[in-house]
Amino acid sequence: MQLNSQHHLYAALVRKKIDTYIDYKLERGDKIGPALLEAIEKTKLSVVIFSKDYASSTWCLDELLLILGCKERYGQPVIPIFYGIDPSHVRKQQGSYADAFAQLEKRFKDNLDKVHKWRDALKEAADMSGFDTSSKRGTEANFVEDVVDDIMTKLNRKSLRDLKKGMVGIGTQIEQIELSLCINSPDVCTVGIWGMGGIGKTTLAEAVFHRLTSKFEASCFLPNVREESERHGLKHLRNVLLREILNQKDPNIDTPSIGLRFVRERLSRKKVLIVLDNVNDSKQLELLVGDDIWFGRGSRIIITTRDRRLLKVIVDADKIYKIEGLNCDEALQLFHLHAFKNKSMVPYYYTELSEVVVDYAGGIPLALIILGSLFLHCESKEDWEDQLNELKRFPNRKIQNVLRLSYDGLEKNAKKVFLDIACFYKRMDIGLTKEMLAIRGFFVGGIKVLIDKSLLSISTRNCLEMHDLLQEMGREIVSEQCIEEPGKCNRLFIADDACCVLKNNTGTATVECIFFNLSQIRGIQVSPAAFEKMYNLKVLRIENKSFDKKYNKLYLSDGLQSLPEALSYIY
Repeated sequence: MQLNSQHHLYAALVRKKIDTYIDYKLERGDKIGPALLEAIEKTKLSVVIFSKDYASSTWCLDELLLILGCKERYGQPVIPIFYGIDPSHVRKQQGSYADAFAQLEKRFKDNLDKVHKWRDALKEAADMSGFDTSSKRGTEANFVEDVVDDIMTKLNRKSLRDLKKGMVGIGTQIEQIELSLCINSPDVCTVGIWGMGGIGKTTLAEAVFHRLTSKFEASCFLPNVREESERHGLKHLRNVLLREILNQKDPNIDTPSIGLRFVRERLSRKKVLIVLDNVNDSKQLELLVGDDIWFGRGSRIIITTRDRRLLKVIVDADKIYKIEGLNCDEALQLFHLHAFKNKSMVPYYYTELSEVVVDYAGGIPLALIILGSLFLHCESKEDWEDQLNELKRFPNRKIQNVLRLSYDGLEKNAKKVFLDIACFYKRMDIGLTKEMLAIRGFFVGGIKVLIDKSLLSISTRNCLEMHDLLQEMGREIVSEQCIEEPGKCNRLFIADDACCVLKNNTGTATVECIFFNLSQIRGIQVSPAAFEKMYNLKVLRIENKSFDKKYNKLYLSDGLQSLPEALSYIY
């Protein structure tokens, strides 16, 4: 077969969205210039095409030395292509290469070390796995396709290695997603990745995408669909998707559906890999990947979301993968990667402090990374302790902002249910919690919504579970209503605040629920008129979990003038 020029390969790589650099764009002189040197050092992979005249060019030989040097220093992959030349001639400098080196040895008789380096470089390159045009059957297009597939595989492998640097505990998750994707099946398959904010959905989807993209005719990763659709609109996102999949410069389809008939027909013939990251609305799915029949046989779609309800419509139940947090060892490892970047060994006296931080983060990778970066700047054990104390008083804003997106997306009833559970009902029996919510006038179906939104779960003991950081966020939202005056909060859950209100008669009509533990305080004297202004109070629950209950009491020496008429539950 014949390979007319490297331009065919270049064009094929460009179609695959691979940024490709060809050295012919540079002026060739006697020496390698800084522009080419920089290009070689920054490249992720080099393709060297050996022809019969290759060894006649000292410029090409010097370039080969640079490429192999980068391979040794940075681990850059190198793919040799032997065009019209036997690899053994390159390896042993025979045939036209023997003639070329006879001339080189005369020309560089005073610098034979350089000639020997060129010989060694040719031998090293010829020993690598590559492509020989003389041994390939079929068309030039087939040959180019094989080369491009190999390049894609190596680039994706390298990208995944780079991506996995700093990743912890993701290997098993990648395997499980790939198993769910059933790569060898000819059917179109959709898999959902579901979990709370910061748990690693995007990271996992990105890793799987890099591993598998070379197996498909076209691929597209649409990051943060929620934010991008709000910023640019769904039609813009749909056109980005079509541009990537169809390799069409500007689809500009301005219709609610996927577009014209010929566009749908082109899509239906392509085996594609699509990732829709951070989806939060069913309309996004309808417009971007509405129906299996849109895409060719063997296509795969991956959707990441915080809301399981969106997945239930287009994803089979056994294809929805819930991401769990990291275990203690993995969490500690990830935290140390970011808190001690330049230290091979973690000082022993930081171990206990690290465990406190890891316990606070609760296995959420994003929280561990943010906190690791925060503690990276602490120069002493005392700095660490100060930072820990500040965390206890003031939740980290970056973490809270990520988690709060889920809360902000809730409807009014679900928000109220979430805040009640965060303040009062975590680890409480679900049946009792539903009774309490009903007393408050809330629709208890909000619990199911919170579970689907990854804000709540149910334990094996039928109790409500909420991640500590989510609970902290919920309580922070309530506390922000009344930082200076607890009596103006609609929920009182901090013992000191509740006791202050009851003692000083500072409650208001805003207060709807009081629920606290007496074990956190010493005894207090309750004002006789404590509930006079709290006429909207519906729930009053005071527990005493102290082992020594004689000091943890409420005193009603002067009795109570009244209780609110709205009060439906007292315990």
